[in-house]
Amino acid sequence: MANALAPRREELAPTAPRSLQGATARLLRAGKQPVRAAFLARGLNALTRLAENLEEKALGDAVGAPSDYAVLLSALGEPEAVAELQRQDPLARARLRGLHTRAHLLEAEGGSLTAEEAAKRLHLTRQAVDKRRRAGRLLGLHVGRRGYAYPAWQFGEHGVLPGLEEVLADLRDHDPWMQVGFFLNGNVRLNGKAPLAELRHGHIEAVRHAARAYGEQGAA
Repeated sequence: MANALAPRREELAPTAPRSLQGATARLLRAGKQPVRAAFLARGLNALTRLAENLEEKALGDAVGAPSDYAVLLSALGEPEAVAELQRQDPLARARLRGLHTRAHLLEAEGGSLTAEEAAKRLHLTRQAVDKRRRAGRLLGLHVGRRGYAYPAWQFGEHGVLPGLEEVLADLRDHDPWMQVGFFLNGNVRLNGKAPLAELRHGHIEAVRHAARAYGEQGAA
């Protein structure tokens, strides 16, 4: 399947922009394994349809996104793309919302740190950081082969933000993505304020009270 893509690159080479030639070369190198080749072929078909069907303004907006993954999210969020996805997958709109939400959670409040960066911030070894995460004392989001991303906002000047570990203990029944959502979103038990903001102001007990109620009917 990877070889089937090669002639297309040869056809592109004389006239295609250098950026497209470089991307095609990377694609061919990555597509040597059968499963990767199959994934790339289907992904290219989808990208080609997007490029052909989206209006130029929508494509321009997508190209202006801050990362290659964000380019895809931007394009897939366009009405034409969503309509096509809905025809093939009734849950597509919900899946896209989930992807956008996760991207926002990773980027919010200073983005995230790698395990090595978190270890440096805490003056610990990477193994110690991993141990804290597994014990529920540090918030890490699984991001596939890259391991875990550690939200930067949980770190203060002298270690983790005061009260963080206690609140995480109260949230232990929720997965890490829901825990991040709790900290960053407005909470009705805090008069609409985000728990993270309240924690920064030292209102630890109020945030813990909201955390213990998190997920109950009517609680945000």
